[in-house]
Amino acid sequence: MAEPLLALSGLGKRFGGVQAVKDLSFDMAAGEIVGLIGPNGSGKSTSVNLISGTLPPTEGEIRFAGAPVARLSVSERVPLGLARTFQTTSVFAEFSVREQVLTACHARYRTGATGSVFRLSAARREERAQRDKVEELLDFVGLQAVAEEQASAISSAQQRLLMIATALATEPRLLLLDEPAAGMVAKERQALAGLIQRIRDRGIAVLVIEHHMGLIMEVCARIVVLNFGQKIAEGPPAAIQQNPAVIDAYLGGAH
Repeated sequence: MAEPLLALSGLGKRFGGVQAVKDLSFDMAAGEIVGLIGPNGSGKSTSVNLISGTLPPTEGEIRFAGAPVARLSVSERVPLGLARTFQTTSVFAEFSVREQVLTACHARYRTGATGSVFRLSAARREERAQRDKVEELLDFVGLQAVAEEQASAISSAQQRLLMIATALATEPRLLLLDEPAAGMVAKERQALAGLIQRIRDRGIAVLVIEHHMGLIMEVCARIVVLNFGQKIAEGPPAAIQQNPAVIDAYLGGAH
């Protein structure tokens, strides 16, 4: 059996006397779409912050591609292939859409500063390759038409797509999407569902943290449910919909 891409084991986080996440364990395979759901205050955001490196765990282990990463910073995890978006849109207001994605490409630059300064052929080739990658990603997420617009001037839904393109520019193996459908109307959510599935088709695993149950049920092969910081259920969408503990904790209150 193949080793999981992401493996959480007994993961916990305390803030003073508050146990925000307790004994969280689950795995993700390469190219899998998994949903992480739960009512407000259930520990979803804290869990994502632990996985991405924004917060250090109080206890437990995080393994990514077989290696322990719990003590690594965000900047140390990104080159390993771990990228995320945030609940709130995070863009460089003064940058164009194209410039923001190009900036993220620098996480994968290989030529050193000397090569860039003297415009050596390897640096020029890499710069062309990075610019080609930006154009491909803008096409992929559907932002080519607004590539020259200021990132702060495009719609909220487009800014969320821009965050996804920016994360993809780092060439992740696992993409964490934190509330990607926030503020989107039905047509935009439908397009987002298609985009998430196309990301998976590229061999990239996707962990989706989302309140909109329709999106979760449509795109996720498996769903992990949290309540009060603990996992209360895990399984395919059909089983989660029928789980009494989930209905009591989350789904029952969402309808």
